[in-house]
Amino acid sequence: MLIGVDASRALTAERTGTEHYSLELISALLALGSAHRFRLYTPQAPPATLAAAWSRAEWRIIPFPRLWTHVRLSLEMLLDPPDVLFVPAHVLPLVHRGRGVVTIHDLGYLHFPQAHPRQQRLYLDWSTRWSARVARQVVVDSLATQQDLVTHYGTDPRKVRVAYPAGRDLCALVDAAADAERLARFGLHSGYILAVGTIQPRKNLLVLLEAFAALLRADRLPAEARLVLAGRAGWLSDETLARAQADDLREHVTITGYVTDAELAALYRGAMALAFPSLYEGFGLPVLEAMQCGVPVICSTSSSLPEIAGSGADAAALLVAPDDLPGWQTALDRVYHEPALRESLRARGRERAMAFSWERCARAVLAAIEEAAPK
Repeated sequence: MLIGVDASRALTAERTGTEHYSLELISALLALGSAHRFRLYTPQAPPATLAAAWSRAEWRIIPFPRLWTHVRLSLEMLLDPPDVLFVPAHVLPLVHRGRGVVTIHDLGYLHFPQAHPRQQRLYLDWSTRWSARVARQVVVDSLATQQDLVTHYGTDPRKVRVAYPAGRDLCALVDAAADAERLARFGLHSGYILAVGTIQPRKNLLVLLEAFAALLRADRLPAEARLVLAGRAGWLSDETLARAQADDLREHVTITGYVTDAELAALYRGAMALAFPSLYEGFGLPVLEAMQCGVPVICSTSSSLPEIAGSGADAAALLVAPDDLPGWQTALDRVYHEPALRESLRARGRERAMAFSWERCARAVLAAIEEAAPK
């Protein structure tokens, strides 16, 4: 079978969650799918290192200035289609000969429409609804997203497959000798609370900032205590950024902007804990990445996050309702003052993270592609 893959997101220079998902999953599919041929579609030539790593695939480089997916990739599907087209990032092209498989990562724009510009929200709603309807198989990152598709778009649950991603295992990038230098670029030493992700209202960072400020006022944190927000500023970030720079927090909050994988690995290794108070996540990669690195995790109880961290007696993290400000204060206080708790969370997190692998994810995706193939 010839499997076509939209590899455009994997070539993005500054990758965030969806781009990393595309890169890692395509690598795992190529390693796993030896019984099939792969054709990778991109709007520009890949870097030499990636071309060499994916040398068993056929590259189809099809430049186009705008609307690449719906115009140029559609034209390719019309002229020379593969048996099945797989799109790892939300949107099938308008033409795909009815043999499409798509990964839909989340429906956050429905839960928090205010977190997106109106034009972007309308496009996400249309394109996701359409892709979920016309795809032969839909891959999702979590049961939470599966339920969203069924509830909001009436998607047939029988064609939705859950394939948990596996994160990047950044701490396998062992370069501890360079950690101090990388942290020094941000004016940091180890022992801070870390939050990872684009700064936007959905990440709920205001609750984290207020909890941290309350502990400072109560003298429950040392004078050198730091909270690090690692991620670029996104839509409607002004309120969060202003709170972080207020008089009571300015000396205790570091905002890094976008960070490379090596910098993020150093930030994880130097962290006392990851705090992830997000209101909604289709998966929540930072929670898994932190557990892989042995970093204690505090995360919210919303959407997919308990699927990653576990729940009840099996939880590998402290779980707090996203709107429970006293609960976030207590969780941060416990992490700072209970070394035995930190050690327990490290051990449970590492064990929990072992349940996620790109090979397992790729097997589920490949099964969906094979199900969609012509019989």
